[in-house]
Amino acid sequence: MNELITISPIDGRELLRRPYTSETDIARALRTARRAQHEWARVPLAQRCALVSACVDAVVARSDAMAQSITEQMGRPIRYTPGELRGFEDRARHMIAIAPEALAPIYPAKQDKLDRYILREPVGTVLTVAPWNYPLLTAVNSIVPALVAGNSVILKHSDQTPLCAEQLVEAFSAAGLPEGLFQYIHATHDTIRQIIQSPYIDYVSFTGSVRGGTAIEEAATGRFIGKGLELGGNDPAYVRADADLGHAVDTLVDGAFFNSGQSCCGIQRIYVDQAIYQDFIDRAVALTETYVLDDPMNPNTTLGPVVRAKSANEIRQTLDQALNRGARNLIDSGKFARAQPGSTYVAPALLTDVNHDMLVMNEECFGPVVGIMAVPSDQRAIELMNDSNYGLTASVFTQDADAAVRIGSQVQTGTFFMNRCDYLDPALAWTGVKNTGHGISLSTLGYQALTRAKSFHLRQL
Repeated sequence: MNELITISPIDGRELLRRPYTSETDIARALRTARRAQHEWARVPLAQRCALVSACVDAVVARSDAMAQSITEQMGRPIRYTPGELRGFEDRARHMIAIAPEALAPIYPAKQDKLDRYILREPVGTVLTVAPWNYPLLTAVNSIVPALVAGNSVILKHSDQTPLCAEQLVEAFSAAGLPEGLFQYIHATHDTIRQIIQSPYIDYVSFTGSVRGGTAIEEAATGRFIGKGLELGGNDPAYVRADADLGHAVDTLVDGAFFNSGQSCCGIQRIYVDQAIYQDFIDRAVALTETYVLDDPMNPNTTLGPVVRAKSANEIRQTLDQALNRGARNLIDSGKFARAQPGSTYVAPALLTDVNHDMLVMNEECFGPVVGIMAVPSDQRAIELMNDSNYGLTASVFTQDADAAVRIGSQVQTGTFFMNRCDYLDPALAWTGVKNTGHGISLSTLGYQALTRAKSFHLRQL
């Protein structure tokens, strides 16, 4: 197969075709990136920041067209996709603003006749492999800080969202970014493995599945390059008896169903104190039944299709497995007319009578399905939250900040929230544990992965 074909999940029509980048063009892109990076690294940081900021301006100027493109390619309702452009801008602006601090030299205590300091130097060329579910919000985490730090970037986007790569590179180029610094390629998984083995690649930033992360690790074996792998999630939330129940329901239902549940940090497991369990359930059902599952180009739609018919079938299989093992779905899918068997439109599901033998409670479902369990205590909630192969985010809903910190210190996760979920704060490190992967993006720590330390030890004679 020498071309990618993108099928819109909205109506199954062929949206576009693109030839895969040839081996010759990939080799040229890698050489060009290396040459451009050598010159870019010599540009003062303030100038790099100013130019990358202009690139962000160019993306913002194209927001309407890019938002519509995202909806057409992956199906998120058009009422929400502009938010991804705003998130792109917020993260980019933050990472640019903190660059002087993050990349500043480190000076140890002064010693007589010794000058000692540590510099942060760019690693070289960064390969960013971005997914379709948040095509800009995931890509920005590495692209902007990599460029600001003095690296060049090769972007490979999902075959479902190739226009996002093309539009980003076009915007950065229009803003005056030097040629070769930021390029995109369209490539198969096998080609990406070969690129990772190339001496021209110095760091890999990957967001995707555990299987994909394993393939990245295998491809990089023996190369000793840095890797940032943000993989799967099966994120839990715990609602304590003292929680603001209305806020908890509103936040968690949105956290489970936003983007049709296609979020690595979306909520898939909810544990509720048994004293308020039934009240929580009743409110969650009432709110879920207000969702509108329809064509995402309709501004009234709040729940769009999932990305592919194959994905929809896998979600239904996970749901069926839970039901066959005794779970109850409190939502009547018949109220959602678009949710037909075999289609990309999947009705939201609230499952009770679930247990951790069910896939929905121990594997990433990546659809609008959430399991809810009653718990008798904080300790039991902690045990269940930790009973997972993943650890990206976890949440607690409570009015007791001390309890939240106590619980959070015992939960195995990369980010712990109190009274919110499904969110990235660019000032904080974005990372995970267990099968969620390794590495850090965002915050000042995110710059460390995209640079290497170089120590200077100067002795005066």
